[in-house]
Amino acid sequence: MNEDLRQAVSDLFPSIKADLESLIRIPSVSADGFDPAQVRRSAEATADLLREAGMDDVRFLELDGAHPAVFGSIAGPAGAPSVLFYAHHDVQPPGEDDGWDSEPFEPMERDGRLYGRGAADDKAGIVTHTGAIRAFGGRPPVGIKVIVEGEEEIGSDHLPDLIAQYGELLAADVIVIADSGNWRAGTPALTTSLRGLISVIVEVAVLKAGVHSGEFGGAVPDALTVLARILAQLHDDKGNVAVPGLVSYESEPLDLTEEELRAQAGVLPEVGLIGEGSLTSRMWSHPAAAVLAIDATPLSRAINQLIPRARAKVSVRLAPGDDPGRAMKALVEFIESRPAWGARVSATPHESGRPFSLAGGDDPRIDAFERAFTDAYGTNTVHMGVGGSIPFVAAFAEAYPTAAILLTGSADPTSQSHGPNESVDLSDLENSILAEAIALRYLTS
Repeated sequence: MNEDLRQAVSDLFPSIKADLESLIRIPSVSADGFDPAQVRRSAEATADLLREAGMDDVRFLELDGAHPAVFGSIAGPAGAPSVLFYAHHDVQPPGEDDGWDSEPFEPMERDGRLYGRGAADDKAGIVTHTGAIRAFGGRPPVGIKVIVEGEEEIGSDHLPDLIAQYGELLAADVIVIADSGNWRAGTPALTTSLRGLISVIVEVAVLKAGVHSGEFGGAVPDALTVLARILAQLHDDKGNVAVPGLVSYESEPLDLTEEELRAQAGVLPEVGLIGEGSLTSRMWSHPAAAVLAIDATPLSRAINQLIPRARAKVSVRLAPGDDPGRAMKALVEFIESRPAWGARVSATPHESGRPFSLAGGDDPRIDAFERAFTDAYGTNTVHMGVGGSIPFVAAFAEAYPTAAILLTGSADPTSQSHGPNESVDLSDLENSILAEAIALRYLTS
């Protein structure tokens, strides 16, 4: 069964791979300071791929001040369910060039993997959707809508507005978000939960201006030392987040070992892991706090002076079931109440995103995708959580409460999304395309 689709995807895959390579060559970085024309160029290339796949009504969905999203649709047979495919065409900045083994925006195939910025996150999602449609010759057995966003890597700030403005256009029975990944290379997964996110900007002030560190040091504190003491209190001695009242619970441990996790993350041999509970719980259903940046005098400009002010960005991932508003209040109160030798300490809310959990209970639409991934990969599909945050998933869930929402993807824990040498396993990409095509067929059975 489904051998026709397997053969079709196999025959199409060289051209699908070429499509992905063409997309990777477009440096569609949506962050401030990068050329927005490249994001529009990426949107235009994506629109061309949707048209070539057989989609009708291909157009840009645009809002003032936003990078363009791309929409396309194919009407299904009478009475067939409708599916909305989501992906995004913007990418992260490449980062430091010396971390890459090849040019970030020049695709390179090595050992069965395709390397380049966006190879996994999330231009692979675009060609997965177009590949599944092409496997049916552009005439899938269900109605299809595709939305390819251009701002996911900068927070999807305009996506709720897009949903509000184009709500009926985007409505579907099933929403498939191809921005997650597999349990490991060769083992498919459906993502059932995402952590939420809050962040604050912490500022410490101790002096009106910098003063001589020898003349006043020992009696007067410096702002960076105070800031470091505050940040150190975010965790207890075992590495658990110390902010009280945040939601935390245990997840299914699956078969993840410390050795595998250390290899996936590239942890140095002498560095210990933090927190308590199963490894999956620490990454999926416990809160996690991290200091993402510090503003202070750079080393190259250091002088013998007590620093008067220092700032840091603190990010906390929230377990599914937590409330970002309540958690933000708890984080601000925790930081501003820390002992700091009387220094002025403020924590200003910066970002907030809701966690997501797949609704419980049997749903034949979700079962169709689980069966399809198992068939395509030839091994059981894992239900897994993801420690990262995709805030707009909750926006889809709120706007379309009767839709089944699935998170999939062909990335794996070694894909280095957001890092140097980002890559996708080409076998997994082909299997993900096949799985999506089979799922469309199963939705009608």
